Amino acid sequence: MTKRRICFLLQVKAELCEEYRERHAQVWPEMLDALRAAGWTNYSLFLRPDGLLVGYVETEDFDRAREAMSATEVNARWQAEMSRYFQHLDGKPADQAMAPLTEVFHLD
Repeated sequence: MTKRRICFLLQVKAELCEEYRERHAQVWPEMLDALRAAGWTNYSLFLRPDGLLVGYVETEDFDRAREAMSATEVNARWQAEMSRYFQHLDGKPADQAMAPLTEVFHLD
């Protein structure tokens, strides 16, 4: 199966951007292992100073990869700790609020 490129946007509270960066400089090893086991590859986060967060991941099946992560205890702990950094989640954990953007161009 071919990997699909996924890009999504989230909004980090601007006043918490530096702390958010620091937290991601030390992602728990068990969280990294869980992401890999769930099929998340080439995963990157980019943060603008105003808090706009752009995420990029490659995976064979995004819905299945998210479901696999949702089933892990480490993800539940991570999402609980990260929730305070985000705006506009409508009561969802950040990993469930990610809505893939529509790809309109790709240069291979």
